[in-house]
Amino acid sequence: MYLYKKLVFSVFVLTTLLIVSSFSPKPPALAISPLSAYGEEWNNAKYAVCNTAKNAKYLSASEKELIYILNLARINPKLFCKTVVAKYPIINNKGYLKNSNYYTSLVDTMSKLQPLKILAPDSLCYVSAQCHAYNSGLTGYTGHTRDTDKCEQLKHFYGECCDYGYSNPLDIIMALLIDDGVASLGHRYICLGDYTAIGVSIQPHKTYGTNAVMDFYY
Repeated sequence: MYLYKKLVFSVFVLTTLLIVSSFSPKPPALAISPLSAYGEEWNNAKYAVCNTAKNAKYLSASEKELIYILNLARINPKLFCKTVVAKYPIINNKGYLKNSNYYTSLVDTMSKLQPLKILAPDSLCYVSAQCHAYNSGLTGYTGHTRDTDKCEQLKHFYGECCDYGYSNPLDIIMALLIDDGVASLGHRYICLGDYTAIGVSIQPHKTYGTNAVMDFYY
């Protein structure tokens, strides 16, 4: 009889614990970062603040992700250097980058860079970027000059980056940060500049398949 009562009590306790645990709040899941493949550190919930464009309905998913990634690079440049910049050539079969002076100078820059302000999406910058990216794509144009009166009137930026041939957000960011062949490193300095707002448009391009325009504002 004693053993029977002990068994019943044990079953009761176990059942109670299961019921209670089923209603207990679970710890919040880690955010899945677009940079998670480069380091679990990026899944820390504190980096969710970098996803400033998540509610910008006028942006595509890729355009939102581009802003997210750029903000991650700006808010923690040293971690971005240690994880993304370090692993990017290997993960993306671009080992030749390791021998590039532009790549090594990026490592040097970002390993010393202090955190920067994150960028907020700006609709006027977006309209400016979208008009230029769309029209450049139609004609196969490369450069910053607006070739229509409409795009000239909509122009709204203090700094602008244009990229051709990439559609993946991280590839676009890395191409601009490495800035291969650009002696002034102008695109790198703009991406890591003291701006507060950004507009991004990724559009088809007649010659290069895809072009991205990023317009920055203070």
